[in-house]
Amino acid sequence: MRRQGHRLWYATLAALLLAGCGTPAPAVPPAPAPTSAFGGTDRAWIEITLAMHEQVVPLLDAVPARAGAAATRDLAARVRAATEAELPELRALHELAGLPAENPHLGMPMPGMVTAPELAALTALSGPAFDAAATTKIDEVVGQAVTLARGELQNGADPRTRTLAGAVLAARAAVSSG
Repeated sequence: MRRQGHRLWYATLAALLLAGCGTPAPAVPPAPAPTSAFGGTDRAWIEITLAMHEQVVPLLDAVPARAGAAATRDLAARVRAATEAELPELRALHELAGLPAENPHLGMPMPGMVTAPELAALTALSGPAFDAAATTKIDEVVGQAVTLARGELQNGADPRTRTLAGAVLAARAAVSSG
């Protein structure tokens, strides 16, 4: 009799556990499937490089109307071509890495970033003054892109991110040497 009581007790317990005691189980979203081994360096490189690329575009947009020298227009065109070619892959990596929609690096005053106050000051200039200031800023953006790409190549974990960093490095080397 005692054995039958234990069986009944276990059967009741199992039924309650399986039924959830009459309350629906909370919906737990499935964990996202990892698509790659994005490390901290990869994530930081993607966010910072994406912010740099997006923030240099308005300066590059201003060059044709404000520059006095063909060399400034040529530099801006080469940087624009590289930037526009890399942006789609950066955005795709941003998504794959599961980074937040709002980039925390946008607008940060750090090397290689064209901040809103800098853009306002630059676009208030024209001719030779603009050429000098814009070339200096674009060279800073290019130099920082090289530094960051080297860091990603040395310390990054995700192969696709490292490949893009290699492409950024090669494109910026071509910009600087041209």
